[in-house]
Order: sequence, then structure tokens, then C-alpha cells
Amino acid sequence: MSLLPLLLVVIYGLCLLFILCFSGGQWQLTRLALRAYAAPPLPRPPVPAAWPRVTVQLPLYNEQNVVERVIDAAAALDYPPELLHIQVLDDSTDATVALAAERVAYHIARGRRLSHVRRPSREGYKAGALRHGLAASDGEFIAIFDADFVPAPDFLRRTIPFFLQDENIGVVQTRWGHLNQAESLLTRLQAFGLDAHFLIEQVGRTFAGFFINFNGTGGVWRRRCIANAGGWHTDTLTEDLDLSYRAQLRGWRFVYRPEIVVPAELPAAMDALKSQQFRWTKGGAETARKHLGALWRSAQPLVVKLQGTFHLLNSSVYVVILLMALLSVPLVFVREHYPEYKLVFRLASVFLVGFAPLVYYYYTAWRLAWPTGKARFYPGFFLLFLSVSMGLALHNARAVALGWLGQRTPFVRTPKAGPGGRGPRRYRTGGVGPWEVLEGLLALYFGFGFGAGLYFGDAGLLPFHLLLTVGFAAICYYSGRHAR
Repeated sequence: MSLLPLLLVVIYGLCLLFILCFSGGQWQLTRLALRAYAAPPLPRPPVPAAWPRVTVQLPLYNEQNVVERVIDAAAALDYPPELLHIQVLDDSTDATVALAAERVAYHIARGRRLSHVRRPSREGYKAGALRHGLAASDGEFIAIFDADFVPAPDFLRRTIPFFLQDENIGVVQTRWGHLNQAESLLTRLQAFGLDAHFLIEQVGRTFAGFFINFNGTGGVWRRRCIANAGGWHTDTLTEDLDLSYRAQLRGWRFVYRPEIVVPAELPAAMDALKSQQFRWTKGGAETARKHLGALWRSAQPLVVKLQGTFHLLNSSVYVVILLMALLSVPLVFVREHYPEYKLVFRLASVFLVGFAPLVYYYYTAWRLAWPTGKARFYPGFFLLFLSVSMGLALHNARAVALGWLGQRTPFVRTPKAGPGGRGPRRYRTGGVGPWEVLEGLLALYFGFGFGAGLYFGDAGLLPFHLLLTVGFAAICYYSGRHAR
């Protein structure tokens, strides 16, 4: 028995086992979310006799396409003006500065309390800006909105009362909506994936008492919670996930309210999507590296530790997917030329049922997002979503590897086009480079694996290779198209 084919089979089998465990976690969260939705709705907290002071922070960096919209939305919040302070945390180096200054002055003249905060440097990126603004604020509660978010006027009146019924609540997080979901296939695919996170994962984790995360925007912090957890750190690209785990490890409770929706703009171009994905996946790996040990040393129940581990390792699944994909092509030849492994491959096929919970997870999310059936669930659309997600495996696996290795990289903003998608896209995050070329070569590589399966009459890996070929080809195509 040759050692190399055996090694390929063993590593591939371990990857399948990881996917099975990951999918099992998603199945558990889906069941928990459905139980949460079936439970009697919690009563709305009473309107307080006296409202507390609130600071709204708007971190900005070169957001000329959306800066006026987010400042106007914050200024339109229905809250006692004498208790509301809006901080425009502006690290911009372009026309955003003048646009922000004009809108701040406009609302100040109409009785609103706003501050246009400019730092001497962009040190610490978003986390540094939030920390800098916090030192100059007096709010007992801190609401945060990224530049592309548009909170409704009643946002604070719907979220602040939750804090006032329990002093141990540190965060109230709300659900993201989508301003431009229908703009393109790319935005529809993103909305599909984000809905699963906000309608299943966050709901299921909250219902079971697992750790959840502040999503970086569209939520409110208790100031005392931020301070007690150590404040905003700048050593990861996901300062939100980092502070969330530090706070919950210190005993703070997080509340998630899916019925409160804050619409936001989805990245409409591949370079923008990739910059966002890089931050999320690399930051997730950095946070896992930072907190996994503390999580397992804590006094949390075992089930909380297990779910927290999969939560922190969410982004690392891309490394496993990429490794599986790369190994799958030589395995076509192993299956053909080493008949002694046929039983092993038959046993391994059992692990493919690990993908079934993912179908259940995403189908349930779609049903919750469209309860009236206004949008039909197309199996082809779901397969395309899986395919494009696989196509991002190289890009995201690289980000995860950099995160686990502790290599520092800058915080690259996600370009936003603004209302109607008509704003100038002058903020490039990168064009076609060697990694995009490699994605194209991988599309050919998996196409070769698909052809080899057809040639040998072996259908076992044909669906996998077809999804990979389409996914990597789509990522390569959009990268080139949007670089123009």
C-alpha cells in the first residue's frame, strides 16, 4: 500500500470530519433558533420615566458617497436632544471632511449636539477612533453605526429600554437589513448569507445562552461594559468580536433583537467584497488566537465552550475547504488506480451527509427572511451561493493564515457607492494581481478534475468539482470586471 495515496485519503477524511462537526453546529443553532421563534414573544420593556444620556458614534474614513446620509440619519433619531450627543469620528483624507463638516454645522444650527472629531493620525483604525471618541463623550450608552448604515428614527427608543431592565446587559445588537439587495447577483448572494447569520446564528446562540458577538455596527453598548472589559483593543481587525468575548468572559449579558432592523449597503463590487471578507476572516482568526485559551480556562459550561470554539473558528473553515478542494483532484486518480481504497471512499461518502445540515440551515434562514413567500427558494441559487463561497476559499484562507500567524495588516475600508449606487468608485482596494490570477488557474485545475471524473466514469466528486470550477471562475471574472 503506497504511503502517498494513504496520506491523501487520511487528510481528506479529516477535512470531511471537520466539515461534519461544523455542519452539526449549524444544525444545532437552526433547531435552537426555531425554538426561539416558537416561544411566546418576550414583552417589550417599559418606557423609562427618565431617558439616559446616549452618545452615537459614526466612525468614518473616506466615505464621501455616504457620509451625508449617515449623519442626517443620526441627527433624525427621535431622542431628547439634550441627552443625545452625535460624534462624527472622521479620519478621512479626502472630500469627506468638508462634506461632514457642512452636515455637522447644518444640524448644530438646528439645535442638535454634534461633534466633528478629527485625530492627528489613523492609529488603531476603527478601534482607535472609537476609543478616542469615547474619551471625549459623556453618554452612559454608546450606539455605533458604520457609514453605510441608516438607522430608523425610533432606533434608540426601541433599544435603550432593554438596558434599563437589567444592569448586567452590556450590549443590545440589532439585525442588519439590506438597502441594495436587488442591485445585482453579487448583492443577492451576500444578503442570503448575512440573513442566515442574523436570523439563525444570532437568534439560536442568544436563546441557548451561548456567546454572541456585537456586529461592529447597528448596536448599543453600555459604557461601563466597555470599560470593564478593557476598552477597544487594536490588535485584531475585528475589534467588535474581540471586545464581545472579553465582555462575555467577564459575565456581561448580550441581547439580540432581530425585529429591530437597521438597513445597510452591501458591497456591490468584488474588490469591496474581498476587502470586507479579508477583515472578517483574518480578524476572526486573530480573535480565536487571542481568546480560545481564555474561553476553555473559563468556568463556562462545556456546551458554551464548544459552541464558542466553533464560533471563533468560523473563518478557519475556509482553510479546510481549500485543503479539501486541492486534494480532491488527485483523489480522482487515487480512486481509479488504487482499488484497495474503494471501501475507504465508500465510508467517506457517509460524511458527505455533513452538507445536509447546511441545506437545512440556509433554507430555514430563507424561510424566515421571506415568510410570505415573496421570493422563492431556488435550489440553483443555493448551489450558486455555495459555489461562490467556495470560490472565496483561497482569498479567505490566506487571510485566516495571516491571522493565525499573527501577521499585522492594515484595516482596509469597504468602498460604498452610496444612494442608488451612483457614487464615484474612486477608492480602489486593489485590482487584478497574482492572487486573482491564481484563482483563475484554480478554476482550470478544478475543471481538469471534473473532466478527469467524466473520463474515468467516476461521478463521486463531479458535483464538488463543478461547484469549485464555477465558484473560482466567478470570483476571477468579477475581480477582473470590477477592476476596470
